[in-house]
Amino acid sequence: MIELAGVTKRYGRKVVVDDLTFSIRAGCVTGFLGPNGAGKSTTMRMMLGLDRTTSGRILIDGQPYARLKEPLRHVGALLDARAMHGGRSAYQNLRCLALSNDIPLSRVDEVLEQVGLASVAQKRPKGFSLGMGQRLGIAAALLGDPEIVMLDEPVNGLDPEGIHWIRTLMKRLAAEGRTVFVSSHLMSEMALTADHLVVIGRGRLLADTGMREFIDLNSRPSVRIRTPEPEKLRDVLAAAGITATENGTGTFEVADVPTERLGELALEHRVLLHELSPRHASLEEAFIALTGEAAEYRTGTLAAGAAPVVPETSRTES
Repeated sequence: MIELAGVTKRYGRKVVVDDLTFSIRAGCVTGFLGPNGAGKSTTMRMMLGLDRTTSGRILIDGQPYARLKEPLRHVGALLDARAMHGGRSAYQNLRCLALSNDIPLSRVDEVLEQVGLASVAQKRPKGFSLGMGQRLGIAAALLGDPEIVMLDEPVNGLDPEGIHWIRTLMKRLAAEGRTVFVSSHLMSEMALTADHLVVIGRGRLLADTGMREFIDLNSRPSVRIRTPEPEKLRDVLAAAGITATENGTGTFEVADVPTERLGELALEHRVLLHELSPRHASLEEAFIALTGEAAEYRTGTLAAGAAPVVPETSRTES
């Protein structure tokens, strides 16, 4: 388990992380979300002792990271795949990490096989594609067979097979009772992978809740109705005091009204329906609804009231 209590980080007068308090529990995948500039990377660096907190404390299994003996056996992390030594082979990079943490060298071959790099073990990472570099970074994170795995943008550069693989890996690690903490801008992947969400904006905690609860709390339920009798349906809804948004010929969107109520109205007034379906918001929509005001970097359209665009950092593996 990782526990943060009142964690604050300042650089001069700028507050990057502001009084963060939350816990990351074992046995589930916890997604760490926030707009660019929210303080996610700084928070993860402080967890690993790479940056000092200005105030507050961070405990990993009850003690600071700096006090962990053989830390790779406790925490495996991928923050920057480019941190590998470009002049050493993939095998030698992992071998150095294993020797410094008293990890059996047999683990080097095991993790290289696990991430699909066994065939290029003797090649230097400086010649790797972005996706191959990510795989090597993930291998380093898994090297000590740790109970806690922290990954920052793990699918960056992976091809579809690689994305499916890392998603399956994270779910398996959580099912084994490990603590899995992953930061990503790819909402579609987070929706498929994470069980729990921690969301921050401008360094402050915005949400600490389950995936389904997060979406429900930050979105409005709606129903899609499609009919060949749009004028008749429009009159029926108006008479019932129901506001509908028309999205095209014969297609309406109604918010905050139960599907059953709309179906009963259509039946009562003999309105022919071709579709009556509840619509559930996506994680991306709920995320934008919550964090729109907390986005530090905004496009010109956002200033005029448009929703922010969540950037996708994924590149195809070559």
